[in-house]
Amino acid sequence: MTQQAVPSRSVGSVLGSPIDALSWDEAVGRLVNWGGRRESRYVCICNVHSVVTATQDSEFRKVIDHADMSTPDGAPVAWALRRAGFAGQDRINGPDLMWKYLAEAQRLGQVVFFYGGTDDTLAKLQQALLKAFPRLKIGGMVSPPFRPLTPQEDQAYVDQINGAGTAVLFVGIGCPKQEKWMAAHRGRVHAVMVGVGAAFDYHAGTIKRAPLWMQRSGLEWFYRLMSEPRRLWKRYLVTNSIFVMRMLPAIFSGRTAARGR
Repeated sequence: MTQQAVPSRSVGSVLGSPIDALSWDEAVGRLVNWGGRRESRYVCICNVHSVVTATQDSEFRKVIDHADMSTPDGAPVAWALRRAGFAGQDRINGPDLMWKYLAEAQRLGQVVFFYGGTDDTLAKLQQALLKAFPRLKIGGMVSPPFRPLTPQEDQAYVDQINGAGTAVLFVGIGCPKQEKWMAAHRGRVHAVMVGVGAAFDYHAGTIKRAPLWMQRSGLEWFYRLMSEPRRLWKRYLVTNSIFVMRMLPAIFSGRTAARGR
């Protein structure tokens, strides 16, 4: 994959949130192009929880609206885009997007940085990444405290990220916190910020990912729910139900919503 001009965005509306209709190559290509120029941008990986939360949290809705790219994570979101006229739309999820980009980052010599997770997770993640990508340039890994940062602490992290020459910064501090963090740091962090949720844990091996057949069948959410029912029951059972109910009018009316940017 070579760096090339990024075409205008093709965007569909899912519960009012703008979601990019694009291929894996296009998604990775945008990260490569933007990262190569160290542009300050942010990318949201949007699943059902994201688009439902956007209908309930006006601040989060603005974050999604102003993202440089919002990919359709979650089978229902990709399905909604297909109904909106984007035939064959793939599910562009965080863990796989991160992995596909890292292969390109190694090839091109782009520096990557990781913000989020625990120290133990980051140590295991580093081992896994260097085993898979031995020439990958890792600019740093930071496990921020689970409390609001002081302005001085926050600036120190920004300086560390920028000083490393970071092309792409992966942010794994959970939704919607990571998306709001990225939006607040656009213009300060001179890199492409990508919110990838639990991707650090998946690739570090601290959380087991669903079997491939469940991923392909749109059942990864169910696997996660069964793995962590106390923590995730509300996210999946409640938000999934809200998503279905709010999509019903569009389903029965046959309406589609698509626009370019």
